[in-house]
Amino acid sequence: MKYVIIIPDGCADYPVESLGGKTPLQAAQTPNMDAIAKRGLVGQSDNVPRHLPAGSEVANMTLFGYDPNRYFTGRAPIEAAAQGIVLGPLDWAIRCNTVTIVDQVMKDFTADHASNEEAREVLKSVQEAIGNPSLEFTPGVSYRNLLIYRGKASEAVPFSGDSKTSAPHDLTDGSVIDDFPRGPGCDLLSDWMQRSAEVLADHPVNKRRIAEGRLPISHLWLWGLGKTPTLESFASRFQKTGAMITAVDLLRGLAALVGWDRIEAPGATGYLDTDYASKGRTAIEALSKYDLVCVHIEAPDEASHEGRVEEKIKALEAIDRDIVGPILKALEQYPEHRILITPDHPTPVSTKKHSHGWVPFTIAGSGVHPDASSTYNEVSASQSGLQIPNGWELMPRFMRKEW
Repeated sequence: MKYVIIIPDGCADYPVESLGGKTPLQAAQTPNMDAIAKRGLVGQSDNVPRHLPAGSEVANMTLFGYDPNRYFTGRAPIEAAAQGIVLGPLDWAIRCNTVTIVDQVMKDFTADHASNEEAREVLKSVQEAIGNPSLEFTPGVSYRNLLIYRGKASEAVPFSGDSKTSAPHDLTDGSVIDDFPRGPGCDLLSDWMQRSAEVLADHPVNKRRIAEGRLPISHLWLWGLGKTPTLESFASRFQKTGAMITAVDLLRGLAALVGWDRIEAPGATGYLDTDYASKGRTAIEALSKYDLVCVHIEAPDEASHEGRVEEKIKALEAIDRDIVGPILKALEQYPEHRILITPDHPTPVSTKKHSHGWVPFTIAGSGVHPDASSTYNEVSASQSGLQIPNGWELMPRFMRKEW
């Protein structure tokens, strides 16, 4: 059996007035996703417990079949795993965004999509200014970077599971005054963030950016801290090999933690300009080598964070045309196969934030008995009667012989 999972990140949404009360998924032309719904079944799952962050870190762990109530320790350590960073028992990983804050308002959680080189320069300057040997500012991709805190046995670790932070992408256009770190170690995190603002106030990178008409990088925003989780391998649970295709370190990290190989698709950017067709081709090539291939696409989520409903529709249509369609055709050569389309969590364009709540999924293939569904979207899923309130139970059901 060949298995394919396609994750259009954050595609689940609310009805949009400008779309005549339709969701972006309803408004988009997605004949291939609808074909899966007609051949198979449609349902909905709830992937994020209400007491955990409504983000991709929890939702995708859930989609992989791991109960986040048991395994989730924070977002940053997952991304550290993507970079091959080994955390000791006293070490903590902290997500470090380049952001633009103006008059205490989160103007841009990406700092106008800082380049890799800009982020590298900025992190180096802040590292030198703080001068703490326990801190390692580690460049990632664009605005997505890490801070590694190396604990010492001779010193008390300042953080704990009660340390709370706010995701900058959930603060877009809002005041940040009440969203600075809180709980154990919050004074340190806030101090490092303030120190970064002082360093960046007159930084050469920002002088160049302003001259180019771009937003400055005003702060390094620290959030999502945690220690490395221990996950049982996917192969030991399901006796299947797996591969991940994504442009986002979070998904690369989850793949590494569960023992999947990570395959890079040329032209994949993690943004709206990603090469969708390249992801489709890369997935088709991987099918010959792996039992399960997972394709993650960040573009719908990015469009939602920017409140751009038409761009979200374009992204969904590109996913359907350039990824779902070619993969469906390629699966025909395998006598036994199964495909799952599902977002991780909702990201409504109206709020520009990740949200808790149900997401629609559709499954077709060998051993899947069709229901009466003819379209794939939030409404058809809510009407199907198939609900999985503990989203981590979807993967075991997807992998079993019969539906």
